[in-house]
Amino acid sequence: MSIMNFSEYQTQALKTDQIPAVEGTELMIPLLGLVGEVGSLMTEYKKHLRDGDAHKLFKEGIAEELGDMLWYISNLASKFNLNLEEIAEDNLRKCRDRWGWRDSAQIEDKGTTYIFDNDFPENESLPRQFEVEITEISKDNSIKMKAFINKKQVGNDLTDNSYTSDGYRFHDVFHFSYAAVLGWSAVTRSMLKRKRKSNSSIDEVEDGGRAIAIEEGISALIFSYAKNHGFLERVSTLDYQILKTIKNMTCHLEVSQCSLGDWEKAILMGYDVWRQVEKNRGGRVVLDLDARLITYLKKSSLCSASVEIKH
Repeated sequence: MSIMNFSEYQTQALKTDQIPAVEGTELMIPLLGLVGEVGSLMTEYKKHLRDGDAHKLFKEGIAEELGDMLWYISNLASKFNLNLEEIAEDNLRKCRDRWGWRDSAQIEDKGTTYIFDNDFPENESLPRQFEVEITEISKDNSIKMKAFINKKQVGNDLTDNSYTSDGYRFHDVFHFSYAAVLGWSAVTRSMLKRKRKSNSSIDEVEDGGRAIAIEEGISALIFSYAKNHGFLERVSTLDYQILKTIKNMTCHLEVSQCSLGDWEKAILMGYDVWRQVEKNRGGRVVLDLDARLITYLKKSSLCSASVEIKH
Protein backbone atom coordinates (compact mmCIF):
# COMPACT_ATOMS: atom_id res chain seq x y z
CA MET A 1 0.00 0.00 0.00
CA SER A 2 1.52 3.33 -1.06
CA ILE A 3 1.84 6.22 1.38
CA MET A 4 -0.04 9.33 0.31
CA ASN A 5 1.25 12.79 1.12
CA PHE A 6 -0.97 15.71 2.08
CA SER A 7 -0.62 17.50 -1.25
CA GLU A 8 -1.74 14.45 -3.22
CA TYR A 9 -4.59 13.83 -0.77
CA GLN A 10 -5.78 17.43 -1.08
CA THR A 11 -5.79 17.19 -4.87
CA GLN A 12 -7.67 13.88 -4.92
CA ALA A 13 -10.13 14.92 -2.19
CA LEU A 14 -11.13 18.06 -4.06
CA LYS A 15 -12.20 15.94 -7.04
CA THR A 16 -14.96 14.42 -4.87
CA ASP A 17 -16.35 17.78 -3.78
CA GLN A 18 -20.05 18.23 -4.49
CA ILE A 19 -21.70 21.44 -5.65
CA PRO A 20 -24.19 22.47 -2.92
CA ALA A 21 -27.83 22.88 -3.89
CA VAL A 22 -28.05 26.23 -2.13
CA GLU A 23 -25.92 28.90 -3.77
CA GLY A 24 -23.35 30.63 -1.54
CA THR A 25 -22.94 27.74 0.93
CA GLU A 26 -19.64 26.43 -0.48
CA LEU A 27 -17.82 27.20 2.77
CA MET A 28 -20.67 26.54 5.17
CA ILE A 29 -21.11 22.93 4.02
CA PRO A 30 -17.57 21.75 4.95
CA LEU A 31 -17.65 23.81 8.17
CA LEU A 32 -20.90 22.16 9.26
CA GLY A 33 -19.61 18.82 8.05
CA LEU A 34 -16.50 19.12 10.20
CA VAL A 35 -18.59 19.93 13.27
CA GLY A 36 -20.87 16.97 12.50
CA GLU A 37 -17.94 14.58 12.20
CA VAL A 38 -16.60 15.70 15.58
CA GLY A 39 -20.00 14.74 17.01
CA SER A 40 -19.82 11.35 15.27
CA LEU A 41 -16.36 10.81 16.71
CA MET A 42 -17.69 11.48 20.20
CA THR A 43 -20.55 9.04 19.55
CA GLU A 44 -18.06 6.30 18.67
CA TYR A 45 -16.15 6.96 21.86
CA LYS A 46 -19.39 6.96 23.86
CA LYS A 47 -20.15 3.47 22.51
CA HIS A 48 -16.68 2.36 23.53
CA LEU A 49 -17.17 3.68 27.08
CA ARG A 50 -20.59 2.00 27.30
CA ASP A 51 -19.83 -1.34 25.65
CA GLY A 52 -16.09 -1.76 26.21
CA ASP A 53 -14.63 -4.68 24.25
CA ALA A 54 -18.08 -5.52 22.96
CA HIS A 55 -17.77 -2.55 20.63
CA LYS A 56 -15.73 -4.60 18.17
CA LEU A 57 -15.51 -1.96 15.46
CA PHE A 58 -14.27 0.84 17.73
CA LYS A 59 -10.92 1.38 16.01
CA GLU A 60 -12.47 1.08 12.56
CA GLY A 61 -15.16 3.57 13.50
CA ILE A 62 -12.65 6.04 14.89
CA ALA A 63 -10.51 5.71 11.74
CA GLU A 64 -13.51 6.35 9.51
CA GLU A 65 -14.58 9.46 11.44
CA LEU A 66 -11.03 10.82 11.43
CA GLY A 67 -10.88 10.22 7.69
CA ASP A 68 -14.11 12.16 7.18
CA MET A 69 -12.75 15.00 9.32
CA LEU A 70 -9.58 15.03 7.24
CA TRP A 71 -11.64 15.34 4.05
CA TYR A 72 -13.52 18.37 5.39
CA ILE A 73 -10.28 19.97 6.62
CA SER A 74 -8.72 19.40 3.20
CA ASN A 75 -11.80 20.80 1.49
CA LEU A 76 -11.69 23.95 3.60
CA ALA A 77 -7.97 24.37 2.92
CA SER A 78 -8.65 24.17 -0.82
CA LYS A 79 -11.50 26.68 -0.66
CA PHE A 80 -9.35 29.10 1.33
CA ASN A 81 -6.55 28.57 -1.23
CA LEU A 82 -4.28 27.02 1.41
CA ASN A 83 -1.85 24.12 1.02
CA LEU A 84 -2.60 21.24 3.40
CA GLU A 85 1.01 20.07 3.41
CA GLU A 86 2.24 23.54 4.37
CA ILE A 87 -0.42 23.68 7.09
CA ALA A 88 0.87 20.37 8.50
CA GLU A 89 4.50 21.53 8.39
CA ASP A 90 3.65 24.85 10.03
CA ASN A 91 1.73 23.04 12.74
CA LEU A 92 4.69 20.77 13.54
CA ARG A 93 6.95 23.81 13.65
CA LYS A 94 4.52 25.46 16.07
CA CYS A 95 4.47 22.34 18.26
CA ARG A 96 8.28 22.19 18.36
CA ASP A 97 8.40 25.89 19.21
CA ARG A 98 5.92 25.38 22.04
CA TRP A 99 6.97 22.02 23.48
CA GLY A 100 10.46 21.28 22.17
CA TRP A 101 12.29 22.35 25.35
CA ARG A 102 10.69 19.48 27.26
CA ASP A 103 12.78 17.06 25.21
CA SER A 104 15.67 16.36 27.61
CA ALA A 105 18.07 15.88 24.70
CA GLN A 106 17.26 19.36 23.43
CA ILE A 107 17.61 20.91 26.88
CA GLU A 108 21.13 19.50 27.21
CA ASP A 109 22.11 20.52 23.69
CA LYS A 110 24.49 23.46 24.02
CA GLY A 111 23.50 24.39 20.48
CA THR A 112 20.26 25.78 21.91
CA THR A 113 22.18 28.28 24.08
CA TYR A 114 21.49 31.86 23.03
CA ILE A 115 24.42 34.28 23.02
CA PHE A 116 23.34 37.67 21.72
CA ASP A 117 26.57 39.45 22.62
CA ASN A 118 29.15 37.03 21.21
CA ASP A 119 30.83 39.68 19.08
CA PHE A 120 31.10 42.27 21.83
CA PRO A 121 33.93 42.90 24.31
CA GLU A 122 33.74 41.39 27.77
CA ASN A 123 32.59 44.62 29.43
CA GLU A 124 29.59 44.66 27.07
CA SER A 125 28.67 40.98 27.44
CA LEU A 126 26.55 39.26 30.05
CA PRO A 127 28.74 37.09 32.33
CA ARG A 128 28.24 33.42 31.54
CA GLN A 129 28.13 32.50 35.25
CA PHE A 130 27.51 34.72 38.27
CA GLU A 131 25.82 34.78 41.66
CA VAL A 132 23.50 37.38 43.13
CA GLU A 133 22.93 37.83 46.85
CA ILE A 134 19.40 39.05 47.58
CA THR A 135 18.36 40.42 50.93
CA GLU A 136 15.62 42.65 52.33
CA ILE A 137 15.75 45.50 54.81
CA SER A 138 13.25 47.68 56.65
CA LYS A 139 13.76 51.28 55.61
CA ASP A 140 11.57 54.38 55.70
CA ASN A 141 8.63 52.39 57.09
CA SER A 142 8.73 49.95 54.17
CA ILE A 143 10.40 46.66 53.31
CA LYS A 144 12.93 46.92 50.51
CA MET A 145 14.92 44.42 48.49
CA LYS A 146 18.62 44.82 47.74
CA ALA A 147 20.71 42.77 45.31
CA PHE A 148 24.49 42.37 45.51
CA ILE A 149 27.19 40.89 43.31
CA ASN A 150 30.59 40.56 44.96
CA LYS A 151 29.21 42.59 47.88
CA LYS A 152 28.48 45.52 45.54
CA GLN A 153 24.85 46.52 45.11
CA VAL A 154 23.36 46.22 41.64
CA GLY A 155 20.12 47.90 40.65
CA ASN A 156 17.95 49.95 42.96
CA ASP A 157 16.24 49.25 46.27
CA LEU A 158 12.84 47.80 45.38
CA THR A 159 9.51 47.69 47.20
CA ASP A 160 6.35 45.86 46.22
CA ASN A 161 4.81 49.11 44.92
CA SER A 162 1.54 47.70 46.16
CA TYR A 163 -1.00 48.36 48.93
CA THR A 164 -0.46 44.78 50.07
CA SER A 165 2.76 42.80 50.43
CA ASP A 166 2.95 40.35 47.53
CA GLY A 167 6.68 39.81 47.03
CA TYR A 168 7.00 41.81 43.82
CA ARG A 169 10.03 43.52 45.37
CA PHE A 170 11.94 40.35 44.46
CA HIS A 171 10.96 40.54 40.78
CA ASP A 172 14.58 41.06 39.67
CA VAL A 173 14.70 37.27 39.92
CA PHE A 174 12.53 37.17 36.78
CA HIS A 175 14.99 39.34 34.88
CA PHE A 176 17.82 37.08 36.01
CA SER A 177 15.89 34.04 34.79
CA TYR A 178 15.44 35.64 31.35
CA ALA A 179 19.18 36.29 31.27
CA ALA A 180 20.03 32.74 32.32
CA VAL A 181 17.61 30.80 30.12
CA LEU A 182 17.14 33.13 27.15
CA GLY A 183 20.53 34.82 27.20
CA TRP A 184 18.55 38.06 27.05
CA SER A 185 17.59 40.70 29.57
CA ALA A 186 17.86 44.41 28.87
CA VAL A 187 17.17 45.02 32.58
CA THR A 188 19.95 42.71 33.79
CA ARG A 189 22.32 44.17 31.22
CA SER A 190 21.53 47.66 32.55
CA MET A 191 21.95 46.59 36.20
CA LEU A 192 25.33 45.01 35.43
CA LYS A 193 26.36 47.98 33.26
CA ARG A 194 26.94 45.67 30.31
CA LYS A 195 25.09 47.67 27.65
CA ARG A 196 26.52 47.32 24.15
CA LYS A 197 27.53 50.93 23.66
CA SER A 198 30.08 50.13 20.98
CA ASN A 199 27.17 49.61 18.58
CA SER A 200 24.86 52.61 18.74
CA SER A 201 21.92 50.82 17.05
CA ILE A 202 22.11 47.79 19.36
CA ASP A 203 22.53 50.08 22.36
CA GLU A 204 19.43 52.08 21.42
CA VAL A 205 17.11 49.30 20.25
CA GLU A 206 18.13 46.17 22.16
CA ASP A 207 19.51 47.70 25.36
CA GLY A 208 17.57 50.97 25.47
CA GLY A 209 14.61 52.29 27.41
CA ARG A 210 11.93 50.73 25.22
CA ALA A 211 13.39 47.22 25.52
CA ILE A 212 13.69 47.70 29.29
CA ALA A 213 10.08 48.88 29.50
CA ILE A 214 8.91 45.87 27.47
CA GLU A 215 10.76 43.48 29.76
CA GLU A 216 9.33 45.15 32.86
CA GLY A 217 5.89 44.90 31.26
CA ILE A 218 6.37 41.19 30.65
CA SER A 219 7.37 40.65 34.29
CA ALA A 220 4.29 42.55 35.51
CA LEU A 221 2.01 40.70 33.07
CA ILE A 222 3.26 37.27 34.15
CA PHE A 223 3.12 38.25 37.83
CA SER A 224 -0.59 39.07 37.52
CA TYR A 225 -1.13 35.72 35.78
CA ALA A 226 0.96 33.87 38.38
CA LYS A 227 -0.96 35.42 41.27
CA ASN A 228 -4.11 33.74 40.01
CA HIS A 229 -2.32 30.40 39.61
CA GLY A 230 -0.65 29.87 42.99
CA PHE A 231 2.47 31.68 41.81
CA LEU A 232 2.97 28.74 39.44
CA GLU A 233 3.71 26.23 42.19
CA ARG A 234 3.17 22.73 40.77
CA VAL A 235 2.29 24.36 37.43
CA SER A 236 4.10 22.79 34.48
CA THR A 237 2.33 24.43 31.55
CA LEU A 238 1.55 28.07 30.88
CA ASP A 239 -1.39 29.42 28.93
CA TYR A 240 -0.57 29.44 25.22
CA GLN A 241 -2.13 32.87 24.66
CA ILE A 242 0.00 34.60 27.29
CA LEU A 243 3.14 33.15 25.70
CA LYS A 244 1.97 34.38 22.31
CA THR A 245 1.44 37.84 23.81
CA ILE A 246 5.04 37.86 25.03
CA LYS A 247 6.27 36.81 21.58
CA ASN A 248 4.28 39.63 20.00
CA MET A 249 5.65 42.16 22.50
CA THR A 250 9.23 41.17 21.63
CA CYS A 251 8.86 40.43 17.92
CA HIS A 252 11.21 43.28 16.91
CA LEU A 253 13.95 42.36 19.39
CA GLU A 254 16.77 39.83 19.23
CA VAL A 255 14.98 37.67 21.80
CA SER A 256 12.39 36.90 19.10
CA GLN A 257 14.74 34.03 18.17
CA CYS A 258 13.67 32.30 21.39
CA SER A 259 10.71 29.97 21.17
CA LEU A 260 7.51 29.88 23.20
CA GLY A 261 8.99 26.88 24.98
CA ASP A 262 12.10 28.88 25.85
CA TRP A 263 9.93 31.56 27.42
CA GLU A 264 7.91 28.97 29.31
CA LYS A 265 11.08 27.40 30.68
CA ALA A 266 12.49 30.79 31.72
CA ILE A 267 9.26 31.79 33.47
CA LEU A 268 8.74 28.48 35.29
CA MET A 269 12.37 28.31 36.44
CA GLY A 270 12.27 31.96 37.49
CA TYR A 271 9.18 31.43 39.61
CA ASP A 272 10.66 28.33 41.20
CA VAL A 273 13.56 30.50 42.40
CA TRP A 274 11.31 33.48 43.22
CA ARG A 275 9.10 31.37 45.52
CA GLN A 276 12.16 30.31 47.51
CA VAL A 277 13.55 33.85 47.66
CA GLU A 278 10.16 35.18 48.78
CA LYS A 279 9.73 32.44 51.39
CA ASN A 280 13.21 32.97 52.86
CA ARG A 281 13.20 36.75 52.41
CA GLY A 282 16.30 36.57 50.28
CA GLY A 283 19.08 34.16 49.42
CA ARG A 284 21.66 33.45 46.75
CA VAL A 285 20.63 33.17 43.12
CA VAL A 286 23.08 31.43 40.80
CA LEU A 287 22.98 31.98 37.04
CA ASP A 288 24.64 29.76 34.45
CA LEU A 289 23.97 31.07 30.96
CA ASP A 290 25.91 28.25 29.31
CA ALA A 291 23.74 25.63 30.99
CA ARG A 292 20.62 27.84 30.70
CA LEU A 293 19.93 27.44 34.41
CA ILE A 294 19.00 29.62 37.37
CA THR A 295 19.09 28.04 40.82
CA TYR A 296 18.56 29.04 44.44
CA LEU A 297 20.95 28.65 47.36
CA LYS A 298 20.26 29.42 51.00
CA LYS A 299 21.13 32.77 52.48
CA SER A 300 24.69 33.56 53.34
CA SER A 301 26.22 36.54 55.06
CA LEU A 302 27.05 39.49 52.85
CA CYS A 303 30.39 39.46 54.62
CA SER A 304 31.27 36.12 53.07
CA ALA A 305 33.90 35.80 50.38
CA SER A 306 33.03 37.47 47.11
CA VAL A 307 31.96 35.36 44.18
CA GLU A 308 34.00 35.62 41.03
CA ILE A 309 32.08 36.60 37.92
CA LYS A 310 33.18 34.31 35.12
CA HIS A 311 32.86 35.13 31.47
